[in-house]
Amino acid sequence: MTTHDELQSWLVEHGFPPTGYDAVVDNRTTPLMKASHLGNTAMVKMLLGVGAKHDARNSDGNNALWLACVSANLEVMGTLIETGIDIDNRNDNDATCLMYASSTGKAPVLARLLQAGANLQHETLDGFSALDMASTLDCLNLLRRAARQNKAATGEAA
Repeated sequence: MTTHDELQSWLVEHGFPPTGYDAVVDNRTTPLMKASHLGNTAMVKMLLGVGAKHDARNSDGNNALWLACVSANLEVMGTLIETGIDIDNRNDNDATCLMYASSTGKAPVLARLLQAGANLQHETLDGFSALDMASTLDCLNLLRRAARQNKAATGEAA
């Protein structure tokens, strides 16, 4: 089976047209979002290789990176970050991937987002930041360290 055949089979298996690289299904989910949610690195790379859009947003305003964070697949996250995906995309509640990772206790995901330069200052519609949402001590410590480093880099008092 060729890569093209494998991609078409995967698309059909997941409810997309065989050449619908940017097609949408329920919740305006694209194939790239689906592959990211499943943590399927090979399929993410195939879809990006055929020109699938990395900047699409689903009905909740989330992009493929959010769904990669849900799967906690650091390789998929890295692949998407390399494409220039918006790491600070704000969904319909103004929540970012950093906030999601913090609130769900996914410290490795949080660390990867911080490494990529995710913005610590964003707040949800309710005024909560990723630091406010830290659900584990690991996440809290990662965010505090990042905040101190940001202050030191900008010359602010710690």
